[in-house]
Amino acid sequence: MSDEVNEPGMHHATAEGEVPTEMRTADQSLKAGSVGVIGVVFLVVTGAAPIAAMLFNGPLTVLGAGWAAPASFILTLIGLVVFTVGYVQMARRVNAAGGFYTFISHGLGKVLGLASACTVMFAYVMFACQQQGVSGYWLSTTFDNWFGVSIPGWLLVFVAIAITVGISYFEVKITARILGVALCAEVIMLTILGIVILLKGGANGISLEPLNPVKVFDGNANSATAVFGSAAAGIALFGAYFSWTGFEMAPNYAEESRHPARTVGPATYGSVIGVGILYIFVMWMFVEGWGTEHVSHAVALQLGAVPGHALPNEYGSAFYPVTDRYVGHWMTIIYEGLIITSSFAAGIAFYSTASRYVFSMAREDILPSFLGKTREGAQNPWRASLAVGCVMVVYCTLFILSDSSTLAQLTKTSTYGALMGVFALLAIQGVCCIAIIWFFWKHATDGFHWWKTVIAPILGCAAMIFGCQQMLANLGALAGGEPLFVKLIPWVSLAIFSFGFVLALYWRSQKKDRYEAIGRFVDINVEGELPAGRAGDEPAVASAG
Repeated sequence: MSDEVNEPGMHHATAEGEVPTEMRTADQSLKAGSVGVIGVVFLVVTGAAPIAAMLFNGPLTVLGAGWAAPASFILTLIGLVVFTVGYVQMARRVNAAGGFYTFISHGLGKVLGLASACTVMFAYVMFACQQQGVSGYWLSTTFDNWFGVSIPGWLLVFVAIAITVGISYFEVKITARILGVALCAEVIMLTILGIVILLKGGANGISLEPLNPVKVFDGNANSATAVFGSAAAGIALFGAYFSWTGFEMAPNYAEESRHPARTVGPATYGSVIGVGILYIFVMWMFVEGWGTEHVSHAVALQLGAVPGHALPNEYGSAFYPVTDRYVGHWMTIIYEGLIITSSFAAGIAFYSTASRYVFSMAREDILPSFLGKTREGAQNPWRASLAVGCVMVVYCTLFILSDSSTLAQLTKTSTYGALMGVFALLAIQGVCCIAIIWFFWKHATDGFHWWKTVIAPILGCAAMIFGCQQMLANLGALAGGEPLFVKLIPWVSLAIFSFGFVLALYWRSQKKDRYEAIGRFVDINVEGELPAGRAGDEPAVASAG
């Protein structure tokens, strides 16, 4: 390593294969030691929002795969576990709030890194925005069921935004505690329902057929075609994958965790596998609760997809008749309450991650630097958070002006944004897989492993490409039509990626300092421990190879 002494704010010169780090001031550092493994798991898993995933995404998987919906979760779990193998290896080497962006910058270079940063940031801002529509819808329908009070869903969308921004303004530790309580209640209630259905034998006895992955691709066999008029594995896989969205958030909290290298791996694997087992079991019992011959029809009544049906939907969720039948109406009431807290929990988790992407990029002068400052004392990215909050207001306002109905907050404000975000994220996860392979092949050769850093990332990349292809092939069915917003989904992602790509090339040519900052505001250590350098200290720099 060079002995050159650098001024604060400058990059350390390093020998080939070493990764420079950026000097931090006190208001550019996230609060270290804020959360442990359990806290990170809560923050990550609540992004998946188990009850929201089951009550909204679960029926969506039935729409695509009929009674084989549980098997679509099995396929998705396999793909995500394989992806996670290489992802965790990279996360143990590079700790920063930038996640994918930082990994790709170190693996494939700053140009692709900045392009990916713009795309991932956009995806998570979309997730944060669309989740407000979900919260508004469930608030409205639940209040109507409980109190007979009809409050417009669009109005409650703005209430959801205000609560999300307000809660996230405080320390990440406080947010983790709030989300943790909601998460525990969700898991307990879902598990109780599943166990009761299992013990009672479902509608017609318990069958293993819904767990057969082959049936996901056979619409004639799984009843989807007979009930909905068509079937598409792509719809089922989208619904399943979206249920996990946020599983990769753990590295974004590395700076704020107590032992980053020891936290990221368990938190990521625990999140992916833990919620995966829960999803598969609950969806299996949901199908068995209705019976394979009735579950698709039940979902059709929820979604208003039965020809000639007079109402937009028969009930808020196809889960409610199941909880009524197998446990009691008291559980239905609890589910109606938990879907509200679950939606808020997911919104907060997505909002927090989006804010950290904005913060990370602003801290490196990619976005306006004032967004890369933390709040004194709490050291959370409050300026970046408020900026994301403003975007949420604009996004939701535009959708509400287009269609202010309560149902539209779920089927349009939420669904369209989710489609946009998932496509962008799948594409970047594929790029990240390639970055992992190249990083360990060229730079961190001491960590090279034939399975963890080669085969697993290759298989992960293939899974992401397949997911993108399936989404594109089924966009119209997923959105219930092809409005301009939906048609533009792949092109908007490509445009944002291209913008970052061109901007990086411009900086490389004209603004060397900014170019060198891309993806380098990071702690890195080949031994797996976070360097001692913190705010006000000399950053530790270790060789990546």
